[in-house]
Order: sequence, then structure tokens, then C-alpha cells
Amino acid sequence: MDLAIRGKTALITGAQGGIGLATAKCLAAEGVSLVLSDLDADALFRAADEIDGDPLCVAADVTDQAEVDALVRQGVERFGAIDIVVHAAGVTGAKGDPLELSDDDYEHAWQIDFFSAVRVARATIPAMRDRGWGRFICLTSENTVQPYWEEAVYNTAKAALGTFVKNLSYKEAASGVLCNTVAPAFVASPMTDGMMKQRAEQLGCTFEEAIESFLEEERPGIVAKRRGEADEVAFVIAMLASQHASFVNGSNVRVDGGSVISVQS
Repeated sequence: MDLAIRGKTALITGAQGGIGLATAKCLAAEGVSLVLSDLDADALFRAADEIDGDPLCVAADVTDQAEVDALVRQGVERFGAIDIVVHAAGVTGAKGDPLELSDDDYEHAWQIDFFSAVRVARATIPAMRDRGWGRFICLTSENTVQPYWEEAVYNTAKAALGTFVKNLSYKEAASGVLCNTVAPAFVASPMTDGMMKQRAEQLGCTFEEAIESFLEEERPGIVAKRRGEADEVAFVIAMLASQHASFVNGSNVRVDGGSVISVQS
């Protein structure tokens, strides 16, 4: 299917791997110009080698508004405009008893998983609004509606992110800017690789056995008994960025293999 976005420009944060990189590849195949950003410049440039075309790579710290503004400015200077934002930057943050986690633990996740999206929105949405077209898509998580006890800092920040994007959607659509979220669950990525390596060490088992036991004990709703693939999430993101999704606004699209055992979105 032609997504009818050839010639548009997308800014992707968290682009060096996982869902961010898969989304970059998917959009590049649709003829979209790319502005790719992550914190690690070397890893970002290595990732860009896997993508068709000539993406602009800019290392930036999304916890700093000045760096976000400079990132967007460089994208506009190179391509003329930013039409699509895919905000995939995020961290799992500290884990443990919610009452024993420190203020700094909560603040770290808040700045990266929530407030970074506010900064990116400030830097991109007004110009989209002026041009009368735009897509603002953020990655949330299954944790926004099915929080896990030991992941309180992540749960809280991602839930706030979902609410923020919903809040934006109320008014921005009047100017042609559609705001949505995508909520993956247990997708193969550097983030879940790290989780499973840690689990394997704790249980004294192989990486594959750690995945199997995690699915059985922690994610029974994923009846396919496998991790999702980044490409499977990227396709949904690309559809939301397309012209064909022109009546999808303020939605949270779950790509979780059934992990959330609920009809709530």
C-alpha cells in the first residue's frame, strides 16, 4: 500500500535501534526524508548505514530544550520542514519497591519518558499547525493501562505521556495535526534484551529460557509465546503517519500480542 507520504520529512528520536530504527527503515521505504536522533552519536551513525537514502543524524539530549530546538532547527534547515514526529526515546528506569525508589529515580524517568515529549512537541507542532498538516506519534507502553508493581517510575511517566498526547489531540486536529500513541509490549529490542539478560543471570538459565519463563509467568496474555518484532510496531506507526489515517486522532494503538488482558485501550 502506498501510504501517500512520499516527500514528507520525519523526525525520529530514539532512532539508533529497536522500534525507532525499524520505523526509520519503514518510512524511508515510503520516500520519507529522515531526521534521526539519539544520545549516542556513534551508534546513531552506525544505524543510519542500514537505512536507504541520506538521513540527517543529530545527537541530542531530549532532556534539554535547547538541544531539542537545535535538533529541529537542523532538520528544517536540511529538509525545509518537519511533517512527522515519532518520539521513541525512552528508558525503563529504576525498578523496585515504589516507596523505596528515590526522588531522583522518579525524576530520571519523568524527564526522559515524559517531559522529553513535551519538549519535542513545543519544537515541532506549532510549525505543523501553521502548515495545516502533521503527525505527532509517541511510544507509550502496555504499562500505561497494566502497570507492573516494580516498574513504578516507568508506569507513571508513560501514563502521563499518554494523557499529554491525548490532551494535545483535542485542539491540534483542527489544524490538521493528528496526535496519537502506540503502546508496544515485550518487543525484541535493546531494552528487553537487557531485561532478559538480567533475568537469565538471576535465574541461572539461558537467554532463551529467560524469555520463555517470562512469557509464561509474567505475560500470559501473549499466547503466541514470543517477543514481538520491531518491524511489527513500525508498520503501525507508519500507518498512523500516513494520509490514510486521517481520521485517527487521540488514539492509543496497542501492539502487544494480547499482553494487556483487558478491553481498555
